[in-house]
Amino acid sequence: MEYIKAKTIVTKNKKPDYWFGHEYNMNIYKGCNHGCIYCDSRSSCYGVIDFDTIRAKENALEIIRDDLRRKVMKGVVCSGAMSDPYNIFEKDLKLTRNALELINAYHFGAGLITKSDLVTRDTDILLDIKEHAPVMVKTTITTYDDTLSRKIEPNAPVSSKRAAAIKELSKAGIFCGVLMTPILPFIEDTQKNIESIVEIAAESGAKFIYAQMGVTLRGNQQQWYYDKLDSLFPGIRNEYIMQYGDKYYCNSPHTRRLLKIFREKCDKYGLLYSMADIIRASRRDYEFKQMTLF
Repeated sequence: MEYIKAKTIVTKNKKPDYWFGHEYNMNIYKGCNHGCIYCDSRSSCYGVIDFDTIRAKENALEIIRDDLRRKVMKGVVCSGAMSDPYNIFEKDLKLTRNALELINAYHFGAGLITKSDLVTRDTDILLDIKEHAPVMVKTTITTYDDTLSRKIEPNAPVSSKRAAAIKELSKAGIFCGVLMTPILPFIEDTQKNIESIVEIAAESGAKFIYAQMGVTLRGNQQQWYYDKLDSLFPGIRNEYIMQYGDKYYCNSPHTRRLLKIFREKCDKYGLLYSMADIIRASRRDYEFKQMTLF
């Protein structure tokens, strides 16, 4: 494991209402081993060199402790926006687990974004945090098909394992749901895929699904994605070039129809899908009040 220096780790989220209401971001690791062909975190604007190499931040737990102690306002700390907090090293290093213990000790809430079923290991701490602050686990599922999942997310647990993790968390009483994004145009944007993911979410006890019918592409990330398309889905790169050119956000050509199907299916199963409703439900039993230091 390579360690890199960091001055701060828990940072203020500029637009909490845009992203599940989380007030703070926390990335303990840089890079990811999942190898997803579409990952936006590869974009050069983030400055992550050798994204497939995982590095941990030196003295991460001490920095997180000091960051939390200095925060004037309590809030939810989200981990996973840039790098999955449950990578192949986390099982032994337990940096994410120990960070959650600090979040609990300082009475903050916790939000997690992951493709790993290792998140269930930390159910006990999440339940402790839930006693005093909101907890939300968002598990990314972009396809119902494990065979396709192995192609586009080769080193991550397959979709069925992620669904099993949601089921375990939900049974324990954790507020959790599905991130159905990105949905790759010409690959995943089918009625069967959308309906199947909603059904899987409902069967697993998810409370919500947040969906985006498209993928972001820019700079070196776009080139990485196109190279992967050439090897895994020959001919589809040309579909993208013809449809999108150099657009950053590439909406599925079927977005309007698929969103209608998606919302009707979610309504049928009682799954939340609007950001405002998801935030409201996650905070129903809590109220954060700003603390003033004198």
